[in-house]
Amino acid sequence: MAERPARIPEATVARLPLYYRALLETANQHVPTVSSERLAELAGVTAAKVRKDLSFLGSYGTRGVGYDVEFLLHQISRELGLTRKWPVAIVGIGNLGLALANYHGLGERGFEVVALVDADPAKVGRRVAGGVVEAMSALDRIVSERSVAIGIIATPAGAAQEVADRLVAAGVGSILNFAPAVVAVPADVSLRKVDLAIELQILSFYQGRRPTTVTPEPVVVTRSTGTDGP
Repeated sequence: MAERPARIPEATVARLPLYYRALLETANQHVPTVSSERLAELAGVTAAKVRKDLSFLGSYGTRGVGYDVEFLLHQISRELGLTRKWPVAIVGIGNLGLALANYHGLGERGFEVVALVDADPAKVGRRVAGGVVEAMSALDRIVSERSVAIGIIATPAGAAQEVADRLVAAGVGSILNFAPAVVAVPADVSLRKVDLAIELQILSFYQGRRPTTVTPEPVVVTRSTGTDGP
C-alpha cells in the first residue's frame, strides 16, 4: 500500500460521503467487493474519478476484483472522522430546527445532538426529540460542559451572523449554516452552508430547459418601496 499524500483535495473530501453512502448500501446487501465502475454508478461520478479519489487514501483496489467494501468503509470512516461521536448543538428551534432535531440519521452517522438552543423564551424548557430547549444565554456554558464540536445554525437570516459569532466565541470549531444568509467566521473555523432556495433555483434552471407540454404561470417579481403609496 502506497503512502497517501498528506492533504486530500477539497473536491475529493466533498465526494467521500457519496462513496461512504454507496458502500453502506453495498455492505447492507452483503456484497464483499465493489468495482470502481459500480461505485461510480452508485455515487454519480466517473470511475476514473473514483480511482483517483481513493488513491488519496492509499487505496487502489485489486485488478479484476475491485475494492474490499468493509476495508474501504473503514478507511473513509477514518478520514471523515466518523470513528468517534461528534457533539452537535442546534441553534434555532423553529420548523427546520425541529426537523433536524428529530432526524435520526444524525445519530446513526456519528453526530450526537447534545443541545437545542433558542433565543425565544417561549420555547425554552420545551421537550423536543428527547432533549430540552435551552436559552441562548447559556450557550457558552453548554459548549464548554458538553464539548460541542459542531454548531448548526437554523435561525432566521437576520440572526445568523450573531449566532455564528456566539458559537465561535464559545469555542465551536465547525459550523453548518442552514440560515438563508451569508455569515463570516475566522479562517480557523470550518463553515459549510446549505441553502435550500439556491438548490431549488438551480433545479428550476434545468427544469426550464426540459421539454414540457405545460407552461408554468409567469411570476411577477415586485420590490417593496417601503411606502404605503402606489
